[in-house]
Amino acid sequence: MWTHCFLRVIFGIFAIVSGSPWYLVFLPFFGIVYFKIQRVFVRTTRQLKRIESVSKSPIYNHFGESIHGASTIRAYRYKGRFQSRNFELIDQNNQANYYGSIIAYRWLAVRLEILSHLLVLTAALIFVWAKEHTTAGKVGFALSTALGMSQTLNWAVRQTSDLENHAVAVERLLEYTDKEEFPHEAEWEGKDKILESWPDKGELKMENFSLRYRKNLPPALDDLSITIKGGEKIGICGRTGSGKSTFVLSLFRLVEAEEKSSFIIDGVDCRKIGLHDLRKKLTIIPQEATLFSATLRKNLDPFGEYSDAEIWRAIELSHLKSFTDTLAKGLDHEIAEGGGNLSAGQRQLVCLARALLRKTKFLILDEATASVDNETDQLVQSTIRKEFKDCTILAVAHRIDTIDDSDKILVMDKGKIAEFDSPSALKSIDGGIYSELFKASGHAAET
Repeated sequence: MWTHCFLRVIFGIFAIVSGSPWYLVFLPFFGIVYFKIQRVFVRTTRQLKRIESVSKSPIYNHFGESIHGASTIRAYRYKGRFQSRNFELIDQNNQANYYGSIIAYRWLAVRLEILSHLLVLTAALIFVWAKEHTTAGKVGFALSTALGMSQTLNWAVRQTSDLENHAVAVERLLEYTDKEEFPHEAEWEGKDKILESWPDKGELKMENFSLRYRKNLPPALDDLSITIKGGEKIGICGRTGSGKSTFVLSLFRLVEAEEKSSFIIDGVDCRKIGLHDLRKKLTIIPQEATLFSATLRKNLDPFGEYSDAEIWRAIELSHLKSFTDTLAKGLDHEIAEGGGNLSAGQRQLVCLARALLRKTKFLILDEATASVDNETDQLVQSTIRKEFKDCTILAVAHRIDTIDDSDKILVMDKGKIAEFDSPSALKSIDGGIYSELFKASGHAAET
């Protein structure tokens, strides 16, 4: 379309010049004015498109959050509040997308109409002045072509604007390829190969470990140095924003640490191996279980690595047997997206069954029982103590009583290690963070 408009403009100019070559004297003036109008319009609409693209993202984000939390919104009767916020975001988007575009295109149309009329007037005056050097046929052809130049010029500018505006989408995609602004994950398959039996002890050692989510932000983890022996049960606690969950993310390298950081498991530098090699050796039971819209078998064993006997054993150990016995299709029972047809406790037990199937040397519990009842909590805790007794366990907890039987307690504060010792030693520290958290949980500090 852009090429078609461009060729029509060239043809119109050729038609006018064929009527009188004197028109070439005035052509540079019209070309400069046209170019100036075009550049102002294109720059304006490009910025409007950029604003429109940026203002559209919050609409999708708010809509997704509203759908996800619809039951909570209805329960608290906040429907009107969320509707008002949605209308507000749409209005903000329309200010740039609809009203801004109308004003810009009207501005363009007025100026191009004036320019086109000046073009026709100039051509007519030239033909009157140089009537002895042209013919009536040429004059008629040139003027009829000039009269149609207004629409052609308008479309040519619009097509140029649309071409550049669509390039804004490419520009926004290129922003995500900027490794400085949006850090990319490391290679999935690393150059350094590891033994299939790694890790065999489960020893974790960190030195000068620092991590920040972006370069311009303060460190989320600040110069951590810690050694955890194989088979130890470590409870991780701290106040909100202390860095507990970030510590867990760093083990999976969901966020990369700074260059000076050292992260070693059983003598292997985990920052030099592939993400697949690292993550398949770690198991996590998160606070919010992630389940797929698939069968129970697929949710427990997505890659088909285990036999039915192993899957049934994991189900029995995770206390899901009583539930699966009620299912007509057994392992082929369909689970809804996000586990919508399971209770919160059942979803956590499915995650526990996954962990039992993999049985890696490292088990990470990220507030795994925070959203379940006490009965399910006791089932999960007892199974973990029995089945993972030879594994290294890192348990992030908001309930102190769930980690008080750990070998050691790691207390985080403002991204740093504030305390690291046995529970009894930490509770004996007057004014200590763990001691205060223990008292606040409703327990009397041990002496």
